[in-house]
Amino acid sequence: QVQLAESGGGLVQAGGSLRLSCAASGRTLSMYTMAWFRQAPGKGREFVARIIWNNLTAYADSVKGRFTISRDNAKNTLYLQMNSLKPEDTAVYYCTAAKPGSGYDDWGQGTQVTVSS
Repeated sequence: QVQLAESGGGLVQAGGSLRLSCAASGRTLSMYTMAWFRQAPGKGREFVARIIWNNLTAYADSVKGRFTISRDNAKNTLYLQMNSLKPEDTAVYYCTAAKPGSGYDDWGQGTQVTVSS
């Protein structure tokens, strides 16, 4: 089983930046698909970005051009650089991992991101 721990959330003004980190333990995740999801108050969990084993990435339209997902396999850590933040980016952000051929079975506890207008 993989343990995931997010950090880096906080309160930021609109237009600002934050960098989220997700430290993984329990397994080496170099072959895993890693992703970020978020959940705003009163809404369901939504996809933000993912990165697969060869560093191919995909983003939700709402964050494309503003967020960048990356991974450091040597540190077993996933990152999400968030620039030009908007109030609608306010949510709890979760990292998750999927081993090859499987779904997103492992989730972190989340980190709160609040963007003030």
